[in-house]
Amino acid sequence: MSPEDRKQLEARYPVGEKRPAEVHSRSWRRLDEIALEAIVDGTLGIEDIGISAEGLRRQAEIARLAGRETLARNFDRAAELVEVPSDLVLEVYELLRPGRAADERPLLAMAARMREEHGALRIAELIEEAAGVYRRRGLFRKRF
Repeated sequence: MSPEDRKQLEARYPVGEKRPAEVHSRSWRRLDEIALEAIVDGTLGIEDIGISAEGLRRQAEIARLAGRETLARNFDRAAELVEVPSDLVLEVYELLRPGRAADERPLLAMAARMREEHGALRIAELIEEAAGVYRRRGLFRKRF
């Protein structure tokens, strides 16, 4: 990491401490508005405490500055999933478990769905990559 990258990283991380005004939830609640008491009393709901895609992309930038490209790519993919319905995320998870699909067709169909319906290009690429690996390793034996 270059000295300039290190300075940028130190100036930005942890974001919640160094730049709290930049941290907000999916519903645009500021960090200082999120408190356990507000959750308990019903003032805040799950949508008020979920991380925003922007926050995840910011974490990806910080990971890149730190030289952690794999972590950065994971944050980028997570940012794509913020607006994807939870039941669909669980469906993807289930499909990606080895032995859950008889062949690559369901995975490729899910990749297309993620790309076309949700604009989740990185997630689609990950699913397609998994389909190729599963095919090469013989992991499409339907077991469940």
